[in-house]
Amino acid sequence: MNRIVSVVLGLLILFVLLSSTLFVVDQRQAAVVYSLGEIKEVITEPGLKFKLPPPLQNVVFVDRRVQTLDSPDSRPIFTAEKKSLVIDWLVKWRIVDARQFIRNSGTSMRNLDTRLSPIVQAALNEEVTRRTVRAVLATEREKVMQDVRRRLEEEAKQFGIEIVDVRVKRVDFSSNITEAVYNRMKSERVRVANELRSTGSAEGEKIKADADKQREIIIAEAYRDAQKVMGEGDAKASALYAEAFSRDPAFAQFYRSLDAYRSTWRSKNDVIVVDPSSSEFFKALRNGAPSGQGGGAAPSPRK
Repeated sequence: MNRIVSVVLGLLILFVLLSSTLFVVDQRQAAVVYSLGEIKEVITEPGLKFKLPPPLQNVVFVDRRVQTLDSPDSRPIFTAEKKSLVIDWLVKWRIVDARQFIRNSGTSMRNLDTRLSPIVQAALNEEVTRRTVRAVLATEREKVMQDVRRRLEEEAKQFGIEIVDVRVKRVDFSSNITEAVYNRMKSERVRVANELRSTGSAEGEKIKADADKQREIIIAEAYRDAQKVMGEGDAKASALYAEAFSRDPAFAQFYRSLDAYRSTWRSKNDVIVVDPSSSEFFKALRNGAPSGQGGGAAPSPRK
């Protein structure tokens, strides 16, 4: 029984030892084999590989895929015109020499990002300070990226990496200049708006004055025509009255008296205090209707 247990334990120990000597290299990685703390071999070919069991040999894997380094912060850069620009950039890189990479930056990608960012920023500063704002924004933007990449390719060799691409993501003025530009644009828009309002107000007043003028002219012409028509009507009425009353003056006098009475007593509550026996106002009532018009004695007036 003890012999069986010993055999099983021996097999387990052998299996553990064998498994510690095997490792798999992925095609996206590079395997760095350490022997007693020193780099012995760098394996880039994918597949099943062998090594000595720990602590004689250890394996560390590094990523060989393309990595992205973004600008950590937006620092203003002065152009040849002494204009302050804020530029956001990115750098694409990958490991080509794992041994050199580990010697300079260790196995952490963040260590390389920390060391590479100032180099990229310095190269970009040198390229931008030699150009104008127009060149950086439009005419020489591609050349700026190419020149920065060419500078980084020399620096990248000491890190064991390859620069794949350099891109400028955004170019903008610094916050104080941007605010000044926005304020200037706002002032210009306010000026244009005020000018349009003033022009509109002037046009409105002009249209209103013209409308008032036309209104006065129309009212005056209408009043003139009305007075003319009324005058013609009054003239015709006077002619008709004169012609009609000239035929029978007594009747005309009687008709006018009745019209006066009608105008005086418009309601039952109207009262006039006069002497009907001597007043000329009641002459028609005292005398009655003129001859030939019928009637009889006129009614006595209300006292």
